[in-house]
Amino acid sequence: MVAEKKFYITTAIPYVNAPPHMGHALEFIQTDALARYYKMKGYAVFLATGTDENSLKCVRAATDQKIEVQALCDKNSAIVKEFADRIGLSYTSFTRTSDKEAHWRGVEKLWKLCFDAGDIYKKSYKGLYCVGCEAFYAESELVNGLCPEHLKPPEVVNEENYFFRLSKYEKELKELIASDKLKIIPKVRKNEALSFIDQGLNDFSISRSTERSKGWGIPVPNDPSQTIYVWFDALSVYLSGVGFGNDEKQFRKMWPADLQVIGKGVIRFHAVYWPAMLLSAGLDVPKEILAHGYVTSDGHKMGKSLGNAVDPLEMVNKYTADAVRYYLLRNIPTFEDGDFSEKDLITNTNSELIGNIGNFVHRTLTFMYKNFDGKIESVVKSEDGLQLLGKVETAVREIDADLSEAKLGNGLSKISALSAAGNKYFQDNAPWETVSSDKEKCKETLFVCANICKSLGVLLYPYLPDASRKISEYFNIRTSSFEAAKIISQGTIQITEPQPLFRKIDEKTKLKR
Repeated sequence: MVAEKKFYITTAIPYVNAPPHMGHALEFIQTDALARYYKMKGYAVFLATGTDENSLKCVRAATDQKIEVQALCDKNSAIVKEFADRIGLSYTSFTRTSDKEAHWRGVEKLWKLCFDAGDIYKKSYKGLYCVGCEAFYAESELVNGLCPEHLKPPEVVNEENYFFRLSKYEKELKELIASDKLKIIPKVRKNEALSFIDQGLNDFSISRSTERSKGWGIPVPNDPSQTIYVWFDALSVYLSGVGFGNDEKQFRKMWPADLQVIGKGVIRFHAVYWPAMLLSAGLDVPKEILAHGYVTSDGHKMGKSLGNAVDPLEMVNKYTADAVRYYLLRNIPTFEDGDFSEKDLITNTNSELIGNIGNFVHRTLTFMYKNFDGKIESVVKSEDGLQLLGKVETAVREIDADLSEAKLGNGLSKISALSAAGNKYFQDNAPWETVSSDKEKCKETLFVCANICKSLGVLLYPYLPDASRKISEYFNIRTSSFEAAKIISQGTIQITEPQPLFRKIDEKTKLKR
């Protein structure tokens, strides 16, 4: 019996001091597209996500709003979960770090393993702390005295904490990353991690005084005067989210993570601190880390603390999940920064998503349904028809290659090109004329175009799950196999009554400033 192939993929988990922003949307959508792709390839996929709640920034946000920290976390975690559902994130587990049953046991187990390995000790420390990053910075890492991420001055912190012996794993970490046993993409982020290691690794603090954390978070085992540092806590969600500390059978089946999708700003925590913690605990390190770029606004990082965030849930409510997914996947390169513009989203949706893909599918299937009761029997003999059908297998092969390398926008552009070729073929062969003058030619035209539509329904599954589902239902397709996109119907195609895939956006829509 052949063992089932598994693929464990994770998103980073957003802080819940405020609702999610467009950067979180990008990461959720990219991760989901890859998860769906591996499902199509026959893998048993487990996608873990959740919310990061045990942070000092959550404590301060709750204080500012004059509410309990738990109430703040409950409210904003619910918003994140609602957004994940609305945007189509096909998660297997959604873990809140404030959940004592689902998460805390795993964190405490990891702490004990690292402690028993002799890698946790206590000492006094003074340093520069950015609450936005929930991280200490060396003075040399600041830009004009400001945190390079949040452009705010860090706080001076002086207290006794527990530390992790990061320095002990310097050589092993370098070998793992340099050899690609822990693969980091793109290469620029791999080099960034190696450069950080080459500067020499210092042990880092993994607890905060309970006084400074206001008693919020996971207490250090056997020392209630200390709270486990938010990053040690949050990184552990990749373990607890798949059963560590609760369901060891599931954990053994799925670990290690095959791909961890993160933003480039947290590469140090995921490529250096995280694998060191796992090495200390005697656990396998992840196989691969993908670090994506930022969603920007006029070239500046978009985020809550910078005051230029766009509410992604509002965008989904306004324009649909497929429109937001298409825009971000098509226009933001996987590994680079890219500007978000609501105006461009509207133009992009109307011209490409509706004007090309939606138009081709709807005009083909509507004509077929109205004139042939949704059933076409034909044999393709024309050279242009055979050539177009031949492009399907090429497109499937190329899109497969793009997705395997996480080149998400490239694959979507090839889907768009295949649809455009179908549109041209439909227009050139004018079935509205041949339906009365040459019925066999008309049938052949529709047969070719319907086959292209059927393939588009399969190929769109990682990118636009709603549109993919609708198209597949028209053709009564029950498989999500990637290979199904190559299958050309032999002789007969039957469809149900089609509806428009997308709704056109009014160009006069009031834009958010």
